[in-house]
Amino acid sequence: MGKRDNRVAYMNPIAMARWRGPTQSVGPTIQDYLNRPRPTWEEVKKQLENKKRGSKALAEFEEKMNENWKKELEKSRQKLLSGNESSSKKKERKRKKKKKSCRSSSPSSSSDSSSSSSDSEDEEKKQGKKRKKKKNRSYKSSQSSAYESESESKESIKKKKKSKDETAKEKDVRSLSKKRKKSYPDDDVSSESLSESDYEEDVQAKKKRRCEEREQAKEKVKKKKKKQHKKHSKKKKKKSGPSHKSR
Repeated sequence: MGKRDNRVAYMNPIAMARWRGPTQSVGPTIQDYLNRPRPTWEEVKKQLENKKRGSKALAEFEEKMNENWKKELEKSRQKLLSGNESSSKKKERKRKKKKKSCRSSSPSSSSDSSSSSSDSEDEEKKQGKKRKKKKNRSYKSSQSSAYESESESKESIKKKKKSKDETAKEKDVRSLSKKRKKSYPDDDVSSESLSESDYEEDVQAKKKRRCEEREQAKEKVKKKKKKQHKKHSKKKKKKSGPSHKSR
């Protein structure tokens, strides 16, 4: 089975348009649009004047609407004013009633009311003082508990440090006792017989030895540097010598 031949012949569009001939125009052309009837300058002026004047019907409609809106606004204003007046009158009546009731009440009742009000104020003050005392106590107790916890933590840290120092001392004493036993097998030296003074003397001797070793190492380094410097200077002299002779 061979492949299908899907090729299409090329058609020149310009040649095809010439072959078809002139196309029939549908609708107005550009020339028709340019040659349309146009109004004169005087007619244009009249149209503009009419637009500025506006239509009478629209003006009448706007006037009627404005009148209606004005009437509605007046009604709403009257309602609001009447409501405010009625509320003010009611408040005045209530005030007058309260004044009459206060005047009609006897002086005994006024004294009782004043005493009751003073008692209530005293009770409120007492309750406020009690609340403040409770708050202060709770704050102090919280502070004391925090301080105690801090002190306990510090004491525990100190105890741990002391125990570590004691264990280190015991280890040093045991090591010294073992060394002495090895050096002096005939003498029975026990760890208990070693005193603190011996321990301190041993520590100081160790420190002195370390200082002496450091000083010796420093002196060795200085001597090496001097030797290297001398060798370098000799090499320079040897190099500079033959150059002068050649000149």
